[in-house]
Formats: sequence, structure tokens, C-alpha cells
Amino acid sequence: MDDDPAVLKALSRLLHTHSFQARTFASGQEFLAALPTGLPECLIVDLQMPEMNGLELHQHLVSNGITIPTILISAHDNDVLSEHKRGFVASLRKPLQKQALFEAIGKAVGTRSTK
Repeated sequence: MDDDPAVLKALSRLLHTHSFQARTFASGQEFLAALPTGLPECLIVDLQMPEMNGLELHQHLVSNGITIPTILISAHDNDVLSEHKRGFVASLRKPLQKQALFEAIGKAVGTRSTK
């Protein structure tokens, strides 16, 4: 989930080329509206988004008893990510490093093999 369409497209394409099914959302509200269709195995959220940022979305889910292994991504420096990594499977800095991303996804979804 990211408010930048280019990031969404690139991330979706990368995940699909590695046999992951991915749905993209431009906002936390858009994701929440899609929840009745089922929970994802893993959620990748941007720290900075308008209206509801990644932290607020994560807190909203947790406070409503919804547990989804979540990866936090941000263009901000590592200090900002370190400050907010609690409760997340991983926190990664943009631009995303492919190996780190797939390691985090693997950790989130279990032992699924990543390329």
C-alpha cells in the first residue's frame, strides 16, 4: 500500500514475477474497504500516506483484533524506521532492495520459498 502509483505498479510487478498474488491499494481507507473480501497473508504499508499513514492503519487493524503480518516501508532515513519498527515484521527503506523485501515477505508468510 502506497500513495505513489509508480511504487504500487513496480512493487506489484515485482511480486507477480516471483509468483506472489498481490493487490495494491492507494490508501488505508481503500484497503479497509476491501477487507470483507478476505485478509492477505502479508501487508506492505508505506509509513507516509495522506489521511491514514501506515502506522495508523496498523494500529487500527490491531485495535480491531485483525492480525496481518505487516512490513513497513519508507523513504525516510533508518532512524525514523527504527523508531517505528515495533509491531512490524520488518521495516525497509525505499528504494526497496529486492533481497531484503523477499526475506521480509518470507518471514511474514512463513517458509514460502522466494527467488
